[in-house]
Amino acid sequence: MSTEDQSPGDEQLDAALQILRSAARRTAVARRFVPDAERQLLQSIVDATVRLFDAEAASIALFETDPDRLEFRVAAGPQGAGAVGMTVPPSKGIVGYVYSTGQALALSDVGADPRFDRAAAERSGYVPRSIAAVPLIDRETTVGVLQLLDKRDSPSFTLRDMELLEVFAAQAGAAIAATRLHREVPLLLASALGQLGDEELDAEATERLVVAATAALDADAEAPFWTLVDAVARLASLGERELALVAAILDTVARTAEADRRDRSRGRVR
Repeated sequence: MSTEDQSPGDEQLDAALQILRSAARRTAVARRFVPDAERQLLQSIVDATVRLFDAEAASIALFETDPDRLEFRVAAGPQGAGAVGMTVPPSKGIVGYVYSTGQALALSDVGADPRFDRAAAERSGYVPRSIAAVPLIDRETTVGVLQLLDKRDSPSFTLRDMELLEVFAAQAGAAIAATRLHREVPLLLASALGQLGDEELDAEATERLVVAATAALDADAEAPFWTLVDAVARLASLGERELALVAAILDTVARTAEADRRDRSRGRVR
């Protein structure tokens, strides 16, 4: 069908498809610059939490579906490592209680509390004496739990401790909201493309789309970051020799930028 033969509805559909394809490519290429952004952000939060409270461990568990569960994504502190990767039902244990009710909780003797899941604690390799846990909230939805175990200088957590912990939880909630939106946009775009197009896109087809075209969605399309993202997307069509040359150029640029950054940090701005 020629452009002249297209109806206004067809033109709108073509425009929508082009915008979605552009957005899909730009989003996924940008995502590859920071593939582990969510984990890094959450790790920095539990690292700071465990240092501030001088605690044995801190961890963050996030709600996941299929099946519904709370999954411990990050942990910090001498006794924290064993929790990473563990999953618990969203209504079981202290972490499940805080998640399902949306209420913060502090216990000075967890062993005496019927909500305490000793079996899960033993699987992690550390059975705590005291626990402070607060919900992680994105807007009005609880998305996970920030948990702190055993202050070294105190047998219990104070009201002030809980207030500070909720500040950290607010930061974690904001980080989760930002990184999850970044992670989920390609899925939303794939769904929209499937509805607009004639054929359903599988994951591989969506990924190919992702490596294809970009422009009009940013307020500042000429921003250096997006210019770089678009350039990276175009590299998909290059051959092995050209890619090797690009890699060498980028390596040189990176080393020069790093040297310049070090000079600036020493007060010798070129």
